[in-house]
Amino acid sequence: MVGAASARPLSPNPLAIWVVSDGRAGIENQALGLAEAVQRLTPAEITIKHIRWRPIFDRLPSALKSPAMLASAPLTAPWPDLWIATGRATLPLSARVKAWSGDKTFVVQTQDPRWANDRYDLIVAPAHDGLSGDNVFEITGSPHRITPQRIAEAAPAFADRIAPLPHPRIAVLIGGKSKAFDLTEAHAADLADQIADAVRASGGALMLTFSRRTPHAAKAAMTARLSDLPGWIWDGTGDNPLFGFLHFADHILVTEDSANMAAEAASTGKPVHVLPMIPLKSGDKFARLHDDLQSRGATRPFDGALDGWTYDPLAETDRAAHAVLEAMRTR
Repeated sequence: MVGAASARPLSPNPLAIWVVSDGRAGIENQALGLAEAVQRLTPAEITIKHIRWRPIFDRLPSALKSPAMLASAPLTAPWPDLWIATGRATLPLSARVKAWSGDKTFVVQTQDPRWANDRYDLIVAPAHDGLSGDNVFEITGSPHRITPQRIAEAAPAFADRIAPLPHPRIAVLIGGKSKAFDLTEAHAADLADQIADAVRASGGALMLTFSRRTPHAAKAAMTARLSDLPGWIWDGTGDNPLFGFLHFADHILVTEDSANMAAEAASTGKPVHVLPMIPLKSGDKFARLHDDLQSRGATRPFDGALDGWTYDPLAETDRAAHAVLEAMRTR
């Protein structure tokens, strides 16, 4: 496993970093968050690249794909100093870019690639995936773009709406259906009733946002049961108030289906209460993640009470950025 050390500039010139993904926000933000963390440590210029394969070739195994099959513009020299990629779509290119660049480009892949793992200089992988190897650097959760500074900078835009709300302010981040979990209308209604009871008992206010994966019926059930509480249920119109919610919250409630939401919430240092979902299959990976977060004092299962506690905010993306720069220096 790769270790981390303190960062120092690699050269007097800014690093050229390419952030490579299929363009989906949740995927791109992992690579971009890591690139921005590197940029906070050393001068760097970040360029975003999107990879799309022609539909007829999209489902081919990575080993069979070639640049001629791309629907997006081909990537060409000059190659970057640092290539940070996330997602299946990037693998055929991530595995080849070192050769194309004459071994100049340092290649980082986030998540578990599950293919050609020895062809990347560094894999920044969620610890709950259980991946091992000399080029693997494990972190709790996945890289992300949430930092205390970004939250603080975004908060004033939402202050007029949130600042008058009574304390405690409870931010609620609802996920949705996935391969591992479901959120039925009935379960959503039950969660909403528990949340409503907790908010009313505390005398505080609700700040709720849904994800793109939240089923319509679940969203409607929760909105109907929670809309009479003081607060804000974001309906998806206007600017996303997530950072405002995180900044002004006294407590954060997140559904257990999203590793990213839980780890991002834990970067705030605020109590994170985990809401149960309906499991669809064995949840060993998610159980490992939530055990890790609990062992670090960041999260607890939601039991209806809004108890407070403190812990050191997670800074896993920054830790990974240190590891990237150290690995670049010592390769």
